[in-house]
Amino acid sequence: MAVVEAPVEHAVSQRRVSGWTVVLAQELRDLWLGGRGLVLCFVFSILVSVIAYLVASSTGFNFLEQRESASLTLQAAITCGGLLALLVAADSVSGERERGTLETMLLTPVPRRQIAVGKLLAALSLWLACFVVAIPYVWLLGRDVGVVDEALVAGFVVGTLLALFLVSVGLVLSVFASSNRISLSVSLFLLLALLAPTQLPSGVEQAWAGELVVNTNPLTAGIHYIGRIVISGHGWSDDVHLLYAPVLAACVSVLVAIFVAGRFMRLRGGVSG
Repeated sequence: MAVVEAPVEHAVSQRRVSGWTVVLAQELRDLWLGGRGLVLCFVFSILVSVIAYLVASSTGFNFLEQRESASLTLQAAITCGGLLALLVAADSVSGERERGTLETMLLTPVPRRQIAVGKLLAALSLWLACFVVAIPYVWLLGRDVGVVDEALVAGFVVGTLLALFLVSVGLVLSVFASSNRISLSVSLFLLLALLAPTQLPSGVEQAWAGELVVNTNPLTAGIHYIGRIVISGHGWSDDVHLLYAPVLAACVSVLVAIFVAGRFMRLRGGVSG
């Protein structure tokens, strides 16, 4: 009996794995072979090039200023890469709904939660590509002050956590949005709202209310963590409390996105069916 059950469990496991991998492969083909991902990466490279040039040309050979230029370029890369991944995720369901391709996907014998996993990972691939594009810029600006390794590791960890958070939120909005335009607009507005605390004066950030906003906002907490590592030269564990919000936001948002997609992904936006 045990000999019979093992192959059955293995087959079930294979079906579960193949479901989201098939969706992921299809989404990656649409994103990259279709050319949209390459265009977005090209736009990203132009933005990072401009930012890196402006930052580098406005700083001298001061040790601290070079650290700041590397940190600012990395933070800008994380923000822009997260934005592009967010927009791809926000288009993943509402866009297919408007293009008339969602019905075909929903009729496939793949659980909708696995469809969500495939779409999330495909959107996340855009952030990973953007990070690879940003590596030469960070290396160029940080090589003379020896912060390249720290900057890249911190940027990858924080950027991936924030990208997971953003693509999950984008997928949720895409599931519920009645149109693709609404999904993209709300996603962009949400990102701007999350970035707003970065414009607070330093005096406000040091107050208890400002510090609370910075520490609980995943984007501001992650950006400040990178600044502490790259600019201030802090150890990895010195400001680990700044990673609590990005880690929690990434984990919770991914679980919520998978649940929401499994329950509410339909041919029409909204919760009614």
